[in-house]
Amino acid sequence: MSRFEEHNWLPVAALVAALMAVPYALIAQDSAPPTPEQTPTQARAPSSAPAPAQPSIQPAQPTQASPQTSPQPAAQAPATAPPIKVIPTPEPTPEQVGDAQAIHQHYQAAIASYSKATDPTAALWNKMGIAYQMMFNVKDAIRCYNASLKLDPKNAQVLNNVATVYDSQKQYGAGERYYRKALKIDPHAALILRNLGSNLLAQHKYKKGMEAYQTAQAIDPQIFEDHGGASVQNPSSVEHRGAVHYYMARTCASAGKPECAIQNLRRALNEGFTNPKKIAGDGSFFGLRDMPEFQQMIAAQAAPH
Repeated sequence: MSRFEEHNWLPVAALVAALMAVPYALIAQDSAPPTPEQTPTQARAPSSAPAPAQPSIQPAQPTQASPQTSPQPAAQAPATAPPIKVIPTPEPTPEQVGDAQAIHQHYQAAIASYSKATDPTAALWNKMGIAYQMMFNVKDAIRCYNASLKLDPKNAQVLNNVATVYDSQKQYGAGERYYRKALKIDPHAALILRNLGSNLLAQHKYKKGMEAYQTAQAIDPQIFEDHGGASVQNPSSVEHRGAVHYYMARTCASAGKPECAIQNLRRALNEGFTNPKKIAGDGSFFGLRDMPEFQQMIAAQAAPH
């Protein structure tokens, strides 16, 4: 699935970790241990052991004793190995098949597999909702998320997912309410805090959005890195995306991550949210002034085009 500059993230634990936990070896396994008939045959023992060598009889001599040869021990038959026990491979469940398909972004096939489950759990309904949301089918995504919440009303991850649906429809007020419901259940969920921060910035609540970002950063220093998990496009304005990147840059700078700060500042500049003069006057970026990358970025923006 293509990525965009601004994302709202579905919870990693709800999709990636859950999907990676299934035993894919059951699905991929296409060979079984050899059967007893496939086991190499053992060498058979000889039918009779060779007789010991008989001593040769020589005529008696007055000065020599007759030489004798020592008898040879009988050869031992090799032991026969026990037969190999064949353990049948269990069939994967519809949920496991759907997980394998979803991890490869085959969402339509995953939905078809999930639908075959005879007794769907809250987790399965959530996975099906994610699959629908990845295909931009928000109506069925909400239907599946609601079915999940009916079975597990206090699942913060599913509440987060519902909020991302509302954000994708620019219903930011409803999205904020669901993020806050989720945070009442799991107040230390950095990913939900990050999504809430982006939601608040979309509503021009810049101070509160920055606070949500900072809290998320304090909980998980890697929260603004690319997690590689499931994300959905936030169809926000260029101004909103610029604001998100600017405040991400401030958060990264305060956390001592200059590369992250410069990367987001460059995006904010390209989207027209800020300018070199504003950046130079923002104390959050004083620690970047001596970095060549920062100086080159400012010089490129200040140069006449």
